[in-house]
Amino acid sequence: MTSGTASGTAALQERRYRILVTGYAISSYGTFLNVVALSLYVYAVTDRALAVGVFMAVRLAAGFVAGLAAAAVLARWSAKGVMFWANVAQAAALLLLVLAPDGFRTGTLFAVSAVVGASGTLFMVTLRSSIPDMVGEGRHTWANSLMVSGRSMAMVAGFASSGVVVSLLGYTAAFLVDMATFLVCALTVLLLPMPMGPVRGNEEKGSQGKDVEDVEDVEDVEDGQGSQEEEGADGQGRRRDGRRRGPAALVALGAVPVLGLMVALRGIDALGSSSHNAALPVYSTELDADNPAVFVSVFWCVWALGNVLVQQVLQRYTKRTGRSVGALGFGLGTIAMSGTFVLAFAGLPWAATVVIALLAGAADGLTEVSYTSHLQTLPSPLRTHAFGLSATVENLGFGVGMIVVAAALDVFTPLSVVGVAHGAAIVLALVYVARVLRGRGAEQSQDVQKVQKVQEAQELQEAQEVQETVPGSEAQDGKQGKQGKQEDQGEGESGAGPARGGHRDGAEVSGG
Repeated sequence: MTSGTASGTAALQERRYRILVTGYAISSYGTFLNVVALSLYVYAVTDRALAVGVFMAVRLAAGFVAGLAAAAVLARWSAKGVMFWANVAQAAALLLLVLAPDGFRTGTLFAVSAVVGASGTLFMVTLRSSIPDMVGEGRHTWANSLMVSGRSMAMVAGFASSGVVVSLLGYTAAFLVDMATFLVCALTVLLLPMPMGPVRGNEEKGSQGKDVEDVEDVEDVEDGQGSQEEEGADGQGRRRDGRRRGPAALVALGAVPVLGLMVALRGIDALGSSSHNAALPVYSTELDADNPAVFVSVFWCVWALGNVLVQQVLQRYTKRTGRSVGALGFGLGTIAMSGTFVLAFAGLPWAATVVIALLAGAADGLTEVSYTSHLQTLPSPLRTHAFGLSATVENLGFGVGMIVVAAALDVFTPLSVVGVAHGAAIVLALVYVARVLRGRGAEQSQDVQKVQKVQEAQELQEAQEVQETVPGSEAQDGKQGKQGKQEDQGEGESGAGPARGGHRDGAEVSGG
């Protein structure tokens, strides 16, 4: 392939990906509009606050299950097909809700909650795990930054406009707008130059997906590659009898131990996110009971601005250095993000709170990109399993957090609740950072040992070459000396008694 053709292909990939991110941002707007509109609609239909909690629980539970099943789905269907039908399913569910008779709306609402939760998780797992195939090598950070920027702006727009859309246009209009956003995203998926139909040749692999032989390529955790460890008898996650040791997602985490700690930290981070999401309305009401929406709106707008700004910095850093922030950036970003979210509830002046919100958004954006980019360095068979397990852990952390935090806010202040939740994330992040740094130190020590071994091998080789040269000259001198002695003996008398011995290469040689 010529350089011109390769450049043209890369430009086409980038253009198609930008179109997809645009569609994803539009559907994200619909998702965040959906969060507000559906929650309000559930309460309006059932007139029970418990129903709102159950609705959210069903959505998170569906996402939890979908994360576990994502690898099996992608083993049978192409990424393009999964992303397309995930959007179509959400649009169809909303249309069903609009057309449902009054007596069936409650049941339809919970069905919509399950469909939206499962389809949204499947779409995100597929998108994140497929980015390396869409944009090519070395473009992961740029692609992830573009994706996160689009979602951040969509989140602010969705939350900001939800009240206006629902109050002025009504629930039906809000659901139809949401449905349209998913259809737009589905159309952008169709433009991807990827196969649409089922994946052939993988039907017999079942929920295990592809074999795990590519795990041998996993190296260097700090550089986004992870360090491989012993996996079993054949190094492929199988026993000697050919059976698998366990789910491929666990094989992935077993192959890269720090990756398991990374996913666990992501789950605790989700718990922390549930704390500030639940505490923000309470804290905002305490600040201004007449206009509680002001603080929430300003906070999330500034947060999104910080998120978008850090994406621009990351893109320029990657373009200039050719490196990503790596696994260490995820740990440090988590510490900064959790710390700033705690400070946001400390009752500081408005100016300081705005700066804190900006830093929280920047740190959040850094962790999202570094985490996603790190998982994308895994070999393709393991990447999908890792993203699926990650989505499951995140949904679990957020769901458990919402239940625990909601109960805690009835007893404790928002600052104490958020401080405990994000404090747990900070503690685990410190452990994670120490583990990554220790891994780097061990790697540097191994590099030094390798250099020393190479130097020793060179010195040994030089010594052997010298030894091969010196014995040859000594042998020649010994041969000449022996000939001289024989000549002297031929000219002299033939005496009796033993002849005097000589030495050759350290061994005694008899004369005569």
